[in-house]
Amino acid sequence: MFAAYAARLDARDPLSALEWGERPEPEPAPDWVRVDVRATALNHHDLWSLRGVGLAEKQLPMILGCDAAGVDEDGNEVVVHAIVGDPHWRGDETLDPRRSLLSERHPGTFAEQVAVPRANLVPKPASLSFEEAACLPTSWLTAYRMLFTQSGLRPGDTVLVQGAGGGVSTALVVLGKAAGLRVWVTGRDEAKRTRVVDELGADAAFESGARLPERVDAVMETVGEATWSHSLKALRPGGTLVCSGATSGPNPPAELNRIFYLGLRVVGSTMGTRDELAALLRLCDQSGVRPVIDRVLPLSQVKDGLAAMADGDLFGKVVFTVQP
Repeated sequence: MFAAYAARLDARDPLSALEWGERPEPEPAPDWVRVDVRATALNHHDLWSLRGVGLAEKQLPMILGCDAAGVDEDGNEVVVHAIVGDPHWRGDETLDPRRSLLSERHPGTFAEQVAVPRANLVPKPASLSFEEAACLPTSWLTAYRMLFTQSGLRPGDTVLVQGAGGGVSTALVVLGKAAGLRVWVTGRDEAKRTRVVDELGADAAFESGARLPERVDAVMETVGEATWSHSLKALRPGGTLVCSGATSGPNPPAELNRIFYLGLRVVGSTMGTRDELAALLRLCDQSGVRPVIDRVLPLSQVKDGLAAMADGDLFGKVVFTVQP
C-alpha cells in the first residue's frame, strides 16, 4: 500500500527524514480492525516525529499520521480515535500512563490502510465529509477538551486564544463562538488576525503581547515560552490557563508569585477521550460547525503540506486525501 513515513530522524531538517512509497499492509492484532483511509490530516506531531521527538531509531520506518476518516471492514464510515491505550485501563484514556498516539508505537494514518483497536472507531456523521471528519481527532478534539472539560468557562465568558491560524487555535475560535463565548485572539501575522475576525467570528484580535482592554476569564495556551508571561498577565484573579502545547519552548519563567497571589489555575490538557470525540462529532453534525481547512492535497504531496506547516504558512488544517 502507499504510505508516507519517517525513514530516519533529523532534528535540524525534518523534511529530509520523510519518504513515501509502498509499505506492507497492516496485520490487525486480536480485537483490532483495518480501516481504508479516505482522508487524513496533518499535525505538528508529525513534524516532531520526524525530528525524533517521541520516536526512536529502532521504531523506524514508522508511518506518520494520527488522524483518519475512512471505511471499516464492514463498510461503515468511521472516524479513528488516535489514542491507543492499555486495554486493561479504565477511565479517562488521556491519563493512561501507557497510552500512545498512532504513529508512535503503531503505524499511523498517512497510508491507504491503518489498523486500530475496534473500540477506537467512532461513527462518522453523514453530514460531514471525510475531509472534514479527518480534521477532528487531534487538534479539534484537543480544542474541545480545553474549552469544555478543562477551562470551566460558561457562555458569556471571555477567553483569550494565543496564536492565530493553526489547527488548534482556529478550532478554539470556532468552538468558542459556537458555545457563546467572547473570543479574543493574539497573533504576529496581521493578515491572520484579520481573517480570524472576518472569517471565523472572533470578537477581537491583537498583536502578540499586546495590552488587552480587560482581563479575561481563561487563556488557551499552545505556544509556550513566547506567550506564557502574557497569558498569566491577561488573566483575571481566579482565572484559568489551559495549556496543551509549547511549540515555542517548554521552559518559560514560572512566575509563581503571580499564580499564587491571584489564585490562578494552570491546567494541563492532552488530546481527549473517545467519548469527547463522539460528542465533538455530534456537535458538528447538529450545529453545522465545520473545521477550518487550509488546503486539501493528495497524500502523494505530503511533503508540500509538511513544508507549509514548518514555515507557518497555514490558516487551519492541511488534509490529505487517499483514493479508494
